Amino acid sequence: MTSHAPADQPADQPADPVLDAAAEHFVEQFALTWSPRMEGRIIALLMIMDRPYLSSQQIARLLKASAGAVSTGTRRLAEAGFIKRHSVLGDRHHYFRVEDDIWGSFLAGERAYLTHLRNVIDDGLAIAGDADGPHKRLVNARNYMEWLAGYHRKMLADWEAYRDAQSDGTGEP
Repeated sequence: MTSHAPADQPADQPADPVLDAAAEHFVEQFALTWSPRMEGRIIALLMIMDRPYLSSQQIARLLKASAGAVSTGTRRLAEAGFIKRHSVLGDRHHYFRVEDDIWGSFLAGERAYLTHLRNVIDDGLAIAGDADGPHKRLVNARNYMEWLAGYHRKMLADWEAYRDAQSDGTGEP
């Protein structure tokens, strides 16, 4: 008996994945802690799948979700640094994966957001002029973004040290 990969699956991946009841339960419970919920479902799915990546079609099928909901969710998660796009040579489908350390990747990516927001706030300062209220609010916002970006660097270093100290090779404390 021979098997072949479905059209949305590269030949180097095993047969189409399925979720058992326990995996479905985990995905839904994890999603309840996340907003929007669809993004939580996508992250949970990618975390528990024993595959290097999934196509957007596979994600939609496994989550019983629309292509549009998966497209929006994966785009937002990739922009935030929680998931990564993956390409397969000669294949035009969209694939996604998670790093082993999603949370450290998120912290590193969030700093770019803070820098961008600080630059936008600086633009606001340029148009606010000397009006007391707007100037004070925007200076506080800019200073907060600078402080938070610095704290993120420390937090990421602390997280990596903690993770490495807890790991015995299995990733478990």
